[in-house]
Amino acid sequence: MEISDMHMSNEHQEQLRSASESADPLSVSLLQISKSPRSPRSPKSPRSPKSPMSPKGHQGRQGTSKGSPLKNDRHSHSKIDGRPKKGGSGGKGTWGGLLDMDDGYLDRNDPNYSSTEEKERLVAGRKSSAEFDEYKRKATVIVEEYFATDDVVSASNEVRELGMPSYNFYFVKKLVSMAMDRDDKEKEMAAVLLSALYAEVIDPPQVHKGFSKLVESADDLIVDIPDTVDVLALFLARAVVDDILPPAFLKKTVESLSKDSKGVDVIRRAKKGYLAAPLHAEIIERRWGSKNKTVEDVKGRISTLLTEYVASGDKKEACRCIKDLKVPYFHHEIVKRGIIMAMEKKQAEDRLLDLLKTAADVCLINSSQITKGFSRIIDTVDDLSLDIPNAKGTLQSLISKAASEGWLCASSLKSLSLQPEKRPLEDTAAKVFKIKAQSIIQEYFLSGDISEVVRCLESENSTFSAHLNAIFVKRLISLAMDRKNREKEMASVLLSSFCFPADDVVNGFIMLIEFADDTALDNPVVVEDLAMFLARAVVDEVMAPSHLEDIGSQCLGPDSVGNKVLQMAQSLLKARLSGERILRCWGGVGSCRNGWAIEDVKDKIGKLLEEFESGGDIREACRCIKELGMPFFHHEVVKKSLVRVIEKKNDRLWGLLKHCINTGLITMNQMTKGFGRVAESLDDLALDVPDAEKQFADYVERAKMEGWLELSVEFNRPALAVENGFCS
Repeated sequence: MEISDMHMSNEHQEQLRSASESADPLSVSLLQISKSPRSPRSPKSPRSPKSPMSPKGHQGRQGTSKGSPLKNDRHSHSKIDGRPKKGGSGGKGTWGGLLDMDDGYLDRNDPNYSSTEEKERLVAGRKSSAEFDEYKRKATVIVEEYFATDDVVSASNEVRELGMPSYNFYFVKKLVSMAMDRDDKEKEMAAVLLSALYAEVIDPPQVHKGFSKLVESADDLIVDIPDTVDVLALFLARAVVDDILPPAFLKKTVESLSKDSKGVDVIRRAKKGYLAAPLHAEIIERRWGSKNKTVEDVKGRISTLLTEYVASGDKKEACRCIKDLKVPYFHHEIVKRGIIMAMEKKQAEDRLLDLLKTAADVCLINSSQITKGFSRIIDTVDDLSLDIPNAKGTLQSLISKAASEGWLCASSLKSLSLQPEKRPLEDTAAKVFKIKAQSIIQEYFLSGDISEVVRCLESENSTFSAHLNAIFVKRLISLAMDRKNREKEMASVLLSSFCFPADDVVNGFIMLIEFADDTALDNPVVVEDLAMFLARAVVDEVMAPSHLEDIGSQCLGPDSVGNKVLQMAQSLLKARLSGERILRCWGGVGSCRNGWAIEDVKDKIGKLLEEFESGGDIREACRCIKELGMPFFHHEVVKKSLVRVIEKKNDRLWGLLKHCINTGLITMNQMTKGFGRVAESLDDLALDVPDAEKQFADYVERAKMEGWLELSVEFNRPALAVENGFCS
């Protein structure tokens, strides 16, 4: 390697020799020092008039400083700091490091320059940019369709089919930013979709990156969305509550933001305004309400808008109200109620048909919903005939008018026979029981008196017919699904209070699933409601998890509503802390009607066991256990009793457990859990009772011999974690 003296001082040559001796030969071989004075790495020529080495330059500087006290100052008066940096390279305007390389820049004057390499870089960059632009476009379409259809499964599949997981952070950002500018319904939908996508479709790092981008862009978002700070903070808090973001995410993100950024305000609001509040999880989850409207509320709004339209004739306002309902999957109810109103009020017929025609022409109500609405009326036309004379003839006339105007496909409807249909007579006893069961359930929803329901049910079903029990279960849940969360919670509590055989409850759910497709016409959220009732029944130990397989065998096909119900129920039960979440799904505190916290329940169990040890009244002890109203937590009774038996060698509590298992008050499943929890705590128990492990093994064998435990069950340490979200 040759280095010209005119380009390098002796000092630099010495530095280069030292570096060459000590540096890696491969690294040194890459060093190229150009002799061209135009090279961007070369210093200015010493003959340049602007060079500090130029004699002319020195003369000029001395001339201007003549007579100055700094005349003989040997320090440079240049504004450029030429002091060496920490790594040994010079400051601004100096030579730089000896081994500095710039691999990112392609110099066309470089002898090794390749135009092919430059083209490849340009093509790769353009391709990546084009892919990202395409992803953005598709993501926007998916979000808009999701807000229109509320189909979580379809949206998840579409995101998965994009096949570009490295860009999924943008979907998170787009989903939240679009929801921020919409109503609470869309905000709740966005939160639900994120929970469904997390880990299953979108990797956690991509979710974190998406939220980071949102926080960073808060200053831009606030221009179009004035309440960005509050809304985005609530999304962050909701993500933390839903276990999508770790709490540490907030601290880590705020450190990367400038102090005057709106993102800092967002994170501060999320931490102090939402996550620091008492009972913040429940408050945050209910801030935007339920993503599902109450069916009765929607039906009421439909009736109101049709009545107002008939009175005013304002078609534009009626269409706006239909659009504002934001339930395109429930538009068949508008068709049904509109046609029935036209059948009842002859003078309003033309106006109502005109509204439906206009809604169909502008695609506000699609043809599928129109057909479904007419089909529902055909199914109930016999009942309508009781109130509307010649209902079948009137309906046939309306169908003909709609078909002639082109907004109804009459060939897709069921045939409307003008002859009365002959139906087989329903079992008289079952029919009478249904009527009385409905009355009993409605009174229960008003009074909340479980004992009265049990008394009435025993009198009406004195033979304890399994078929009638299943009918009652079906009727109870059907009525609850059509009401608010309070009644749903009451129905679950009542179901767990009965001593129905599990098979009767299973048959009731099978009957519900068989009619789920028809129920979905009146209740668009039947899948979510039925799945939650199923999951709740398993958590409350009304039926075993294995019974879900029996119910699944009755599903008609993979696309049936029943199959969707079963899949959702299984997903709910597999989720982390599923028990506690399911127990609070409708705003209640599970089957614990008195609203006790778990620690309070543990305390009450301890006290009732102490009283039993001193008094020995088994009947009173069993009554207290039953009044706890928490059959899914009976393993705590088993655990505390067994620990006391081991510590005090008192067989009285063993007798209590025997009575509870024999009477069915404590199930074998709860008994197994209780023994398992004792096995977990044997190390601590051995500190007070040295032979605790030996005693426990003896009691396990004794329980197996008495039929409390399965013979195949084994307790290893550490034992299985306690289910239902509770721990000791």
